[in-house]
Amino acid sequence: MDGRNIIGRKKSGNDSGVLPVFSPGLQRTLEGSFNIATPEEVDEALALATEAAKIYGQLPPARIAAFLRAIADEIMALGDSLIQRAMQESALPQGRLEGERGRTVNQLKLFADHVEEGSWAEATIDRANPERKPFPKADIRKMLRPIGPVVVFTASNFPLAFSTAGGDTASALAAGCPVIVKAHESHLGTNALVALAIQTAAEATGMPDGVFSSLNGTGPGLGQQLVKHPLTKAIAFTGSHGAGKAIFDTAGQRDIPIPVFAEMGSINPVLLLEDALKTRGTELAQQLADSVTLGVGQFCTNPGLLIGVSGDSLNRFVEALGEAIKQKTPGIMLNQGICENFVKHKKLVVQQEGVQPYARAGQSPESNQGQPSVARVNGADFIKNTTVKMEVFGPFTLVVECADSEEMAQAIESLPGQLTGTVMGEATDFSAAVSIIESLQSKVGRILFNGVPTGVEVCHAMHHGGPYPATTDARFTSVGTDAIKRFGRPLCYQNCPEALLPEALKNNNPLGIWRVVDGKRTKESL
Repeated sequence: MDGRNIIGRKKSGNDSGVLPVFSPGLQRTLEGSFNIATPEEVDEALALATEAAKIYGQLPPARIAAFLRAIADEIMALGDSLIQRAMQESALPQGRLEGERGRTVNQLKLFADHVEEGSWAEATIDRANPERKPFPKADIRKMLRPIGPVVVFTASNFPLAFSTAGGDTASALAAGCPVIVKAHESHLGTNALVALAIQTAAEATGMPDGVFSSLNGTGPGLGQQLVKHPLTKAIAFTGSHGAGKAIFDTAGQRDIPIPVFAEMGSINPVLLLEDALKTRGTELAQQLADSVTLGVGQFCTNPGLLIGVSGDSLNRFVEALGEAIKQKTPGIMLNQGICENFVKHKKLVVQQEGVQPYARAGQSPESNQGQPSVARVNGADFIKNTTVKMEVFGPFTLVVECADSEEMAQAIESLPGQLTGTVMGEATDFSAAVSIIESLQSKVGRILFNGVPTGVEVCHAMHHGGPYPATTDARFTSVGTDAIKRFGRPLCYQNCPEALLPEALKNNNPLGIWRVVDGKRTKESL
């Protein structure tokens, strides 16, 4: 396996040391050693990307779309070798990774379609009116233009869909921005295979040298270099709050600060309303136990907090939840660091005042395994303690037993920003809990009713973000077609000669896209 860095059209392996990859499932070091990128290689990748941006950002949408589709085809051409390597590096099952590959390929194709359709650029035209009194009106035209080279930090829990060719890379490339990927140390082999697929697609479709690079290294080393580099124009990150906050702070301390679009986790509260507990409490318990333990709990949308009002219905639910958790088995976690943090953070939460461990999987965990667990706490103790609101990344959830609906509302108000919030209820519950549901909406980026938050649909309407600390900017999403808007900046053209206008703003609308002209949406020429 070729462990060299990819810098534009070439492979580079300067003598700066190598990184091995350890398999959490096989408990051994895997084939391949991966060259750590040097500062000179970082400089070269970003210099190439900066030059590529001048060409790539001006390409017709059809050319960019062809590039994205070619990446999808090259990933599929890797066949079973990609799945097998990802299985070894992540301990995720074959079916999960095949599904993730499908999601990766489909979102590349979705962005290809989105770029060709063209309305994402928000082309807006206000025509001149020289006869207007007392002052003539200028011709004003505006659209989103590519922001420039984007550094993508890949995620540990999605080796494909949130990684080298994942949603961040796909949306940045779709926006016309070159991408430099910082490969995740846990799946460097998977990254190498996908990065080669992207490089091959770039060459086959005639993309400029430097439109894509992939570099190996650690977060404190390579990651900080990339964030501080003056040619980096934006950052996309999916991972822990600690790492995301460090990147965000570093970017803000630059001479010229840059935007950081970081998704940093969530505990995803679930409201358990009374009539739903009465009529289907046992069913809800099984449904939520399955969601909590899905993928060994290693999803940013894992339901880590279940909030209800104390009483017989909630007691029966907790009992059924405990029994369901006891039937689960420990699973291998993505890497040793994640497993150690799971154990540490779970221990920290259950040691807090008023928190009581309630149930855990009957089978004891082995090396690098996470043991499914549930704990409970009363509403008053939960509200006053910030530690119990921390994310425990793994198969763990905390039941909050409130004295009444007023305390439930206070528990919600005490929460920091979240990616998702879920309401389990009947029609009778909803009418009685309007204010509580409105309070939950203010805390989240996505609110669900009678479903589980694990599983994020890739579509036009999806929003995968939320108020801080779930993300660094609640206005943007990392999933769905609106993710492209992170990597565009508005540029206004006033009285610009027709020949100098971008195609999207020209009078004859050569791209045939939807535009807003004098306040009305149209595809017509001017």
